[in-house]
Formats: sequence, structure tokens, C-alpha cells
Amino acid sequence: MQFLVLGGNFRYELEKLCLTFLPFEKLEFLDDLLMINPQKNRMVAIIKECNGELSLSVELKIDMFSEKRENKLNAGSSKTDIERALAVMLFDCFFKVTNYRSPWGILTGVRPAKLMGRLINTLGKEKAVNYFKNELLVSDKKTNLCLDTYISEEHIIEKSKADSFSLYVSIPFCPSRCAYCSFVSHSVDGAKKLIPQYVDLLIKEIKYTAEIVNTLGLKLLTVYIGGGTPTTLSAEQLTLIMNTIKDSFDLSNILEYTVEAGRPDTVTKEKLVAIKTGGATRISINPQTMNDDVLEKIGRWHTAKQMKEAFLLAREVGFDNINTDLIAGLEGDNLDSFKASVDEIIALNPENVTVHSLSMKRASNLSKLNYQFLAKEGQEAAGMVDYALNKLTMAGIYPYYMYRQSKTIGNLENVGYSKVGYEGLYNVYIMDETHSIIGCGASAVTKLREPNGNNIERIFNFKYPYEFISNFSEMLERKKGITEFYDKYPVD
Repeated sequence: MQFLVLGGNFRYELEKLCLTFLPFEKLEFLDDLLMINPQKNRMVAIIKECNGELSLSVELKIDMFSEKRENKLNAGSSKTDIERALAVMLFDCFFKVTNYRSPWGILTGVRPAKLMGRLINTLGKEKAVNYFKNELLVSDKKTNLCLDTYISEEHIIEKSKADSFSLYVSIPFCPSRCAYCSFVSHSVDGAKKLIPQYVDLLIKEIKYTAEIVNTLGLKLLTVYIGGGTPTTLSAEQLTLIMNTIKDSFDLSNILEYTVEAGRPDTVTKEKLVAIKTGGATRISINPQTMNDDVLEKIGRWHTAKQMKEAFLLAREVGFDNINTDLIAGLEGDNLDSFKASVDEIIALNPENVTVHSLSMKRASNLSKLNYQFLAKEGQEAAGMVDYALNKLTMAGIYPYYMYRQSKTIGNLENVGYSKVGYEGLYNVYIMDETHSIIGCGASAVTKLREPNGNNIERIFNFKYPYEFISNFSEMLERKKGITEFYDKYPVD
């Protein structure tokens, strides 16, 4: 698609909005009307000033469809107001062409609840809600969801102090690669020989990292061992890693300790006992769907029956805080089968349920499908997430955090639900950027947040296990950046 904006620097939001409706469209940026090819798809926005007025026009052409909108603003209008007016015009053009009205309107940000909070703090609750609905064109349902999650997140954020941090440990191995996945992970078949050396070096990194944060006097609030699928490791390897965390860090301030046991086909009683004994207070057992046909299509090797067995086994071992994940919009799924999945999950009585909307990344197999318009799929996925919201809330499992991703089917959101008192704290801290997240392992990112401030710096570990192993000394050297950061921005 050809993309041209004349008369001002208003490209960012219009570009994001185009990719909301056409997530895999390659944009060709132009700087002159003469460069337009009338045969190609295009988005053209023009801003002209004349006699104290701004004349705005937006034209959208996709295949045989063409729409144009015009508007006028005062010449003294702010950049924000001009950009919003252009976005509203483009949004209406897309609605007419695709027959799909995104429930998030022109809002394209990752953290809508955070925006809601800022608006409440400056405008007050009523004006903030009205701004979402009337200026950003966000639907009533999504506005209310935003408000609910903002209120819940605020209570969780208040638990964090200036010297708090969270620890993330990456286990980038999986039994197989799911069709929708874009995480840096390796199937066990292809990387099994790397696992022993990876675990040995990960333990060294954990110890080294603990020395740094202990010297700085930081207090560990939450631990999250994720991946990949941590339970691809043996019970003995899980015990080694968790004992290292226990022996290296001061866990007296811990509020939550999560381990992902995401793939039911990797769950055994021996591993669950190792995780429980190691100190975990929360685990995830994730079906993504309870439809066996869909599971097969997306490349997961377990069945719905195995998921239920793994869940009940975790209860038997003593876990009283279990999260389960579902994904709306998976290939082969439909509204009726998704409803059945939600109902089956509720029957298990989990403390947490996370409902993701399918995000088709370039790195995933599904992104290779030739989707141009996601209206049909988006409308069906919207029905799925609405059903999940209604049924989970009725079951006493309420939304507590939310975020959005690019290239998400229907431009929908990901929502974490929980029973009261079982909210996933780490999820909120990492999404809100509340405090520093210290990462260990391949593909982990250390995100350092200034105490009592907003400056953020990142330290990247090497992505792949073989890089992690080959460049281990260099990676440890990078960790010294944690000390340098807190020298610049001390806790006191």
C-alpha cells in the first residue's frame, strides 16, 4: 500500500491504524502526490492551512473500494487534535471498506489501562471515560474493561516500592513449536544436547546476578520462570535451578513465585513436586483450547483430556493457584467450540484464566497465511472474548490486567482474569513497567526502571541457547550495567 501524508508530521498514528486493519500489508512511504500509482492501494492524508483554518482530507483505496473524508479545524489546533481528527477520518474509511469496526476505535497503544489512569489523574474519571468513548471511539465494553483493569492494577502496583524488583528466568525449550508462536524457543528434539550445558550456565548466571542485586540492596518481589516450557526440563534440573534461586536470593519479601508448566504433555507428578518444593506458589497449565482437532492443527501434542489430568494432578500435589491460558481466533476454532473451551476451563475451577487474542507474528507459521481482511475472523474472535468476559465474571473470575499486541486478530486484547486475591502480580509489573525486571537465560531482557522516576534502560541477553552458551562471558559482562544503572539512579 502506498502511504502519503502531506502538510505535517502525522504519520505515526495513521500508519498504526493502517496496520490494524491490514496487519501484513507492506507500506510504501511516499513524499509527493506525483509518486502515486493509481493502480495501487493507497492511503493519502493532506493537511492544508488557509484563512485561519486547517483543511484535512483522508483518502483510502483498497482494491476496487475507495473512500474519502474531509474535515476542518481551527489553525491553532494542537498536534494531538489534528492527529486524532485524521485518525477518526481514516477509521471511518476503513469501516466502510472492510465492514469491520474495531472495538478499540483509533486507540493503538499496548497499555490502554495505563492511558486510562493518566487521563483519570488529569481529567477525572467521568471525563476520562468520555474521552475514551467519544474522542478515541472505544466501545462501551472495552472502555469499561479498561477502567476495571486500571483499578485492579493500581492495587497491585501499590505493593511495589522503590527498591523492589522481579526476577525472570528463561527456559527456551518446548516439546514442539506451536503454529502461532513467535517466542525464541527450540523444540527439545532439535536442542536436547544443549540442555545440560544451558542449565549449568543458567545457574552460574543466576548466582552472578544475585550477587549484584544483593549488593545493591534490592528486594525481590516476584519470580517468574517461563519460556518456552520450563517443564521440558527434568525434575532434577528444575530442582537445581529453583534451589539456586532459593540459595542465592533473599526470598523473605516474595509475594508470588510462578513457574510455567504450560504444556500438559510435559507435566509429571515428579516435576510438580519439584516445583512445589522449590518454592513456587503459582503455576500455569495452558491448553490454549479444549478442542482436540484445533490442538492438532496448531502443533500441540497434548489432548484436552491430558490437560485436565495435569490440572488435577497439580491440585493433588497441593497447588492452590493455577492459571490456564486460552487463545481466541485459533485456526479451526469457532465461536461454539471456543465457548465449550471456556465452559470446560471454568468447570475445573482455576484461580487464574488468561484469554489471549491470536497475534500472528512474522516468525510464526500462521503469519504466512494470506489474510488481507480480518473482518470475518475479527468479528468471530470478538464474540469469543466477549463470551469469556461474561462467563468468567459470572463465575467470580474478574479481569485484573490487560495488554494489546500488534497484528492481533480483530485488533483485540489479551486479558488476565483471576479470583479476588489471586491476581498474577508479575504480569502487572512487567506490563506496567512498575519496577526493574532482572532477566536470566537465553532471550531474557533485563528492563531497569529508575526508582521514583520514569527512566528505563534495557540489557539484552543473547537470544538463542547456542548463543547464550557461546557468549556467556560477554553476557555476564553486560550484567554489570545493573550496577551502573543504580549508581546513576540510586534507590534513596
